[in-house]
Amino acid sequence: MLSSRLSPAPLSPAQAEVVKATLPLVGGAIGEITPIFYRRLFAAHPELERDLFNRGNQANGSQQKALAGSVAMYATLLVDPDAPGADVIERIAHKHASLGVAPEQYPVVYEHLFAAIVEVLGADVVTADVAEAWTAVYWSMADTLIGRERELYEAAGTSPERVWMPVKVVERVQQSPLTVAFGLAAVDGGELPDFAPGQYISVAVQLPDGARQIRQYSLSHAGADDRWRISVRREGAVSSYLHEYVFEGDVLQVSHPFGDITLDSPADTPLLLISAGIGITPVLGMLYFIAAEQPGRPVTVVHCDRTRASHAHRAELADLVEQIPGATLHTWYDGLPEGYPLTEPDRSGRIDLSAIDFPVETNVYICGPAAFMEEAVRQLGAIGVPRERIWFEAFSPLAA
Repeated sequence: MLSSRLSPAPLSPAQAEVVKATLPLVGGAIGEITPIFYRRLFAAHPELERDLFNRGNQANGSQQKALAGSVAMYATLLVDPDAPGADVIERIAHKHASLGVAPEQYPVVYEHLFAAIVEVLGADVVTADVAEAWTAVYWSMADTLIGRERELYEAAGTSPERVWMPVKVVERVQQSPLTVAFGLAAVDGGELPDFAPGQYISVAVQLPDGARQIRQYSLSHAGADDRWRISVRREGAVSSYLHEYVFEGDVLQVSHPFGDITLDSPADTPLLLISAGIGITPVLGMLYFIAAEQPGRPVTVVHCDRTRASHAHRAELADLVEQIPGATLHTWYDGLPEGYPLTEPDRSGRIDLSAIDFPVETNVYICGPAAFMEEAVRQLGAIGVPRERIWFEAFSPLAA
């Protein structure tokens, strides 16, 4: 059920009946609607495509799928408050806050989204009653997001206009052949904003063709000298730019920290932290916090990678687990040649959660590629871990 913090404005009984009746129709056509919406939006506002939306996600269609899923999910929540998916709204709000999304951008989205709905479904289907009901859905979702984003900005002591700030690169460390870690500090030598373990920042860069592109990176450590650290795997335009062009002394534009996947359970609750590839970064942030603040906490750490050489922060991860008396580490490598010599805790092959012991009442956090996370959730379900105990972080696009 939606938390009180995210409670949407209710539909009228008549609107709810219209939404229930047309949800299969709109949901079934949303895959056609969203490309037309983005085409209309970018034709009217080319600066959004150039400077705000991730071009890679637009090209591969993942942005469209994310918008489709969020709109359909929200409409379902309005007519069935006990339906799953309320956590997605919180996740979208954090993502929007990290981009500096402002309330005045929502009417722009509404204009072009509803024009696309009419274009696809036709005016004979989108009657006055249907248009009124789905307009109510959109503005209920928009008002919920605007209100939550306002809370996030206020909690961070910022606003959409001030969410971005300059930081200086003070360290660059090659963690693996494809991963570089960047240490960041305030340009004026002052303090950086605090962050909760598991949160991320957005990084904005100007590409050689002049486009401003943005990507999110988990904060993997906050140093004692008031530094942040992000670890960047070379994939996509922004990450490739950071690898090629950014070195010690350079200045980056970054957002305040945001992100809803954080450690907020009691300190004695067992944890299972599962990651793959660069998904290790929020796990490192959580482990630094646990080692310093909750060293008695039971923690099971699982990481999967292609090889030991590609495993960024491999030694650091092992050292952190050693610092926590109740922690155990399990690693799987699925790209090793046959017969490669391994010792515990390393295993060859794909993740197999049935091979390790952990309490069923464990809280689980997962970060990695979408297919990996889906497989981990499937295995956890087979073991008997309730879905409400599982959280996951993915930097695939959400609705914007």
